[in-house]
Amino acid sequence: MQPDRTAVSRRTALRGFASAATALAVGGCAGMSANGPRFGASELATRPALLVATTRKSVAGARAKPWFGTERSRTITLARATMIPPDDGRFSLSAVGLSDWSIASIEPVPQIDDLLGQGTSGRNLLIYVHGFNQTFEAAALDAARLSDSIKFAGDTLAFSWPSRARLLDYNYDRESAMWSRDALDQVLEDLLASPTIGRVNIVAHSVGTMLTMEALRQLYAKFGDYAADRVGAVVFAAPDIDLDVFTASVQRIGPLAPKVTIITATDDRALAVSRWVNGSTTRVGAAEKAQLEKLGLRVVDASAQGWGILNHDRFLSNAGVRQAIRDAVGGFPRIGGLAPAGIELGGNLAPPEGAQASPRVDSN
Repeated sequence: MQPDRTAVSRRTALRGFASAATALAVGGCAGMSANGPRFGASELATRPALLVATTRKSVAGARAKPWFGTERSRTITLARATMIPPDDGRFSLSAVGLSDWSIASIEPVPQIDDLLGQGTSGRNLLIYVHGFNQTFEAAALDAARLSDSIKFAGDTLAFSWPSRARLLDYNYDRESAMWSRDALDQVLEDLLASPTIGRVNIVAHSVGTMLTMEALRQLYAKFGDYAADRVGAVVFAAPDIDLDVFTASVQRIGPLAPKVTIITATDDRALAVSRWVNGSTTRVGAAEKAQLEKLGLRVVDASAQGWGILNHDRFLSNAGVRQAIRDAVGGFPRIGGLAPAGIELGGNLAPPEGAQASPRVDSN
């Protein structure tokens, strides 16, 4: 079944319902429209195939919308999503916000090697980990929008954990995200063990940053400097993590820490509500820039940058923030290229013993 290519994006819908801002106080990430294939286009726009790893149970074998639901699966599903880019051109529907990325089909595959295919060895990868109140489809489309908007020259993978996609299920979503940390750790292990992959870059949003930090802690504890060599940029956008917990975690990831970029906004209304829900503990995404810079991290302060209902998704909606993400990811070229200062690259990095890719198939 072909998706409606003229569907209004979630961002357009949010603008039309600005009066609902109070009810959406802890709302999820809203996506944005992107331009279609063009000069200097992203790899995804040129070859519209999104890689997927999810801990959600499939719906009807992932043969049609909603593809994957809100229930937790005991196994990881790997899949390739065929995407339809927005219409291009000056007078196209996308030019007026009425065309957006969409999913045409989902093809499950048995293991990481099948997912990656036989692409050029050493190609970089971008992983997007979504936040609170997200359906599978919304997360996949945000991954496509992000990759396209920063013109990422490599494959993009959406890691989707089982959010219930309801405003009042914040606590369930947070627990569900943490439940998925071993799955994300396994996906990262398998990717690092693949000879096809160069550097693995990660952009995580909101509650997804907590899940990502836990997976990075596990990965570094097992593989040390090998993991740090293979991971490129790590971008935490509006991280919904307790500041004290985050500070302790930064001290546990060794040389991965200088690769972390934090996107903050002191006017993030969703994080203000999260702080109240979590007992008035400071959330990293709303912390003062100086507090985070003391940890040796790069900080992008997006406070008061543009207009928004929640100010929680500027990594998608603000051109300056997207450029900062592009700069961070671009600072880590593929293996064999010129390395950033202080990072030694090699074309024949061998995984440590035990870092072998293993299949994860959803039998549900």
